[in-house]
Amino acid sequence: MLHSAHVATDHLGSAPAPLLRQLFAAAVAAAQPALCLPPHLPRAADIGSGRLWVVGAGKASAAMAQAVEAHWDGDPQALGGLVVTRYGHEAPCSRIEIVAAAHPVPDLAGWRAAERVLASVQGLGADDTVLCLLSGGGSALWPLALPGLGLAEQQALARAMLASGARIGEINSLRRHLSALQGGRLAAACYPARVLTLLISDVPGDDPADIASGPTVPDPSTCADALAIAQRYRLPLPAAALELLHSGRGETLKPGAARLARSELRWLATPQMALEAAASAARAAGFEAHILSDALQGEAREVGQVLAALARQIAQRQQPFAAPCLLLSGGETSVTLRTPSPGQGGRNVECLLACALELNGQPGVYALMADTDGIDGNGPAAGALIGPDTLARAQALGLNAQQMLDQHDAHGCFAALGDALHSGPTRTNVNDFRALLIAPP
Repeated sequence: MLHSAHVATDHLGSAPAPLLRQLFAAAVAAAQPALCLPPHLPRAADIGSGRLWVVGAGKASAAMAQAVEAHWDGDPQALGGLVVTRYGHEAPCSRIEIVAAAHPVPDLAGWRAAERVLASVQGLGADDTVLCLLSGGGSALWPLALPGLGLAEQQALARAMLASGARIGEINSLRRHLSALQGGRLAAACYPARVLTLLISDVPGDDPADIASGPTVPDPSTCADALAIAQRYRLPLPAAALELLHSGRGETLKPGAARLARSELRWLATPQMALEAAASAARAAGFEAHILSDALQGEAREVGQVLAALARQIAQRQQPFAAPCLLLSGGETSVTLRTPSPGQGGRNVECLLACALELNGQPGVYALMADTDGIDGNGPAAGALIGPDTLARAQALGLNAQQMLDQHDAHGCFAALGDALHSGPTRTNVNDFRALLIAPP
């Protein structure tokens, strides 16, 4: 469940801040498993005499498993399984085991849980059904690699990828070719059992191969593609990874693979659905809302600058939209670490602080940017809010906002201002949420 989002001190005025927080809450609520999963859950009559074995990974997987248990209409003894979620995102279940592990850099708990998941589907029969619950974060939570690669090498590679500025699709393409579960390998291991995958999307474009790196779907990319990505971002691949890619041993399951013939998927929630829920809430509050895109990507600070320029054009020239209005967007930006930083970053607050700097106190513009899973990067908050006085208040506190942005310490800046947004783990994840409110001229 989403905890009530709050700001320590409401500096942003009586109307803009509560409205922006309301829109964030509406987006998160639309992607809650308890709401969106039950219509897609198979019924006992569909399963027949076989078992319903539940596996899953992601920040929403425990809440998804909880919804499965609450709405399963068959014999409880026919239901079981194991899912992995991020520390702090657990939900109580009785028949499905919940394991917590580290994200975004994997740990031994995730590695061992992935081993157990793979072992648990061995020997299933054609009458059995595997229900695979996937959401954002699943790639790191199922880090088990192909033989030759160990956990330490996976951890080092994860850190390098996170700092590289690579897009999530590129990162996941490389992951798929080194993984023991992803790239369709889990579904292949389940065969001849039926596999039904329920997805909560956190990726631009909603490509199922990118959600938890596609453990139950075919992957058209190749080992050569993965090598090209590693070379493009100068990722230090260990010798074992290079051997897997050069030899072709890391090749994934391709479209038409026989062992994927009994695998199907259903969408539960996507970034677009969450943005539409926020837009409906905005219109109910009397504001015109414009969804710019559910798939904005790029360097976080550059996206923030572009959004600021658009907001300024509306505020100053009433183009391309008339104020008052709200601009909504989703997707997943990236951050390239230019210098080692002891600060607390996060792509959403980095995007937001860059936006504030570009706006430079523009009257009438307010914004909220946050991660819908409730935790942005390595900081303690989901995101933050800004208003026209953000930079002036920072200066009054002796904060150098530009320097903090350059040091990837945007969370530190917003925490000092009292403008951090704390939701706690939401147990869902449809990725970035950005809302800019342009007040009447």
